[in-house]
Amino acid sequence: MESPEEINGHNEANNEIKVAECAVKEETSECSTKETTTEIAGEEQMTESVVKEEACNLILDSPSVEFTIIHNKDKYIVSMPLLSTIAQLKNKLVDMIGVPSKMQKIMIKGLAKDDQTLESLNVSSSSKIMVVGAKLQDIVAVSVANVEEESSSSKSSSSTKEPLCKKKLHLKVLERGIPDDALVGILNIKDPLPPHPLSGMLNKHGGKVRLTFKLEVDQLWIGTKERTQKVAMNTIRHVVSEPIEGHEEYHIVGFQLGTTEASRYWVYWVPAQYVDSIKEAIFGG
Repeated sequence: MESPEEINGHNEANNEIKVAECAVKEETSECSTKETTTEIAGEEQMTESVVKEEACNLILDSPSVEFTIIHNKDKYIVSMPLLSTIAQLKNKLVDMIGVPSKMQKIMIKGLAKDDQTLESLNVSSSSKIMVVGAKLQDIVAVSVANVEEESSSSKSSSSTKEPLCKKKLHLKVLERGIPDDALVGILNIKDPLPPHPLSGMLNKHGGKVRLTFKLEVDQLWIGTKERTQKVAMNTIRHVVSEPIEGHEEYHIVGFQLGTTEASRYWVYWVPAQYVDSIKEAIFGG
């Protein structure tokens, strides 16, 4: 018969064995879980990779189409699979036309979206696709000129700069008041350019003026009663704007068409909500 001490010793040994068995089970379970998680993650990565590869193969296997690209009156012949997206077309054109993909606007019956395919846009061998966008070196040249001009202006002007609306040149137009047919101006809102021309504005002579943004040909049309001036957007050096005191929902906007401030074409009573979109349409954004 075992003594009490021997019985206690056996019990302790049994307990240690049970604890060890539990630890082994937990470790085995944890390893199994980790292996399962790793397997699932690996399967997901493989599935994603397979999907991308299949999509790529699908594009490459689709019929190709040869079409014409027009940029700044230059023509290029491009061949791509019909299932290629507009984003892929932009990347292909970077080296051809020298315009960064993010600054390209592809015009196919209006502005084409990056995720649209050539097939969905009915691109064919007879298609002539307009690409709008300034070359990087042109943008840099304009930016440098603007910086130099602003630096020169800041040096020559006093610390208390006179608002545009207080200058005699602009005051004589503004004193006539808001035109009866002016578009409604809205503060603290940025709206995209409307599909129709911006009208109800005045030029420095007090004549009616309208602005039409022809993105498909990269031009700004400045129309008056007498004539319509068609200006290539990449020739506009600078655009200045300033709210009209007492009527902050409208701006004075100056389009610099040459190398000096004297070449600025002034437009009055431009609705404030369109000013940023006007600049983006001209310089990209």
